[in-house]
Amino acid sequence: MLVDDEHDNNLIFTIGLQDAGFEVDAYNDPKLALSAFKPDYYDLLILDIRLPKMNGYELYDKIRNIDNKGNVCFLTASERYKEENRPSSMPDDFTSFLIKPTTIDDLVGKVNELIKQK
Repeated sequence: MLVDDEHDNNLIFTIGLQDAGFEVDAYNDPKLALSAFKPDYYDLLILDIRLPKMNGYELYDKIRNIDNKGNVCFLTASERYKEENRPSSMPDDFTSFLIKPTTIDDLVGKVNELIKQK
């Protein structure tokens, strides 16, 4: 599952991941993504941190209340925002972040890495 409110990012990331062989359910709206979430279905969540209506951390917490499996990678354009809004429940050694702008190769590499950890 990919959630990024920037239409162009969503489209480019989806195409890049699909070209690499991944199935992608992409959403621009975190509330829509939450309502469409299926337990035991997704191997990985790719969540932009800055989203309208609820941020990526809040979406992650809500999804974890439904299904505590699978990995997550957060996207952000701001290193400062990443740290200022980091939930206290997230381990200090959590490192699954990609800073935008990112390349498709970096995204695919991170996805492969996280899926292998599952």
